[in-house]
Amino acid sequence: MRPKTLAEVARQTAGGESFDRCLANFLDEFYCAPNANALAETPLFLAGEFGEIGSVQDAYLAATAEEIARAHSLALPEWTHSEARKLHTPWFSSQLASLRAVLILESPAGFRSRNLFISENALTRA
Repeated sequence: MRPKTLAEVARQTAGGESFDRCLANFLDEFYCAPNANALAETPLFLAGEFGEIGSVQDAYLAATAEEIARAHSLALPEWTHSEARKLHTPWFSSQLASLRAVLILESPAGFRSRNLFISENALTRA
C-alpha cells in the first residue's frame, strides 16, 4: 500500500520496506493531493532500529515535511523541530567528494539545517 503520510513511510520502513521507495510513493500521493494531514502525525523514530542510517532517515522525514509544507503553504508540524531529527555530522547523498560542494550549494534549507546535503531536485517526481 502506498503511504499517504510521512508517519506511514516510517512504519512501512520499520516493517522492512525500502525507505527510498516508500518516500517516493508518499511524494507521488502527496503531490496529487497536497494536505496538512499527510504531515501532521509524528513518525516513529527509525534510529533505534536502524542505527546511523535510521538517524539519517529520521532527519530526512523532518526535512521533507518542512520543504513540502513550505512549498504548499502548509503549517509546519511541531515534530519537525525535534533535535533528535537533526544529524550531528554532515551526510551527503553522494559519496563522491567532487559533488559535495554542489550538494552543499543546492541542498534545500530544510535539509541543510539538519546537516543533510542533497540535490535541489531530490523531492521532485516526474
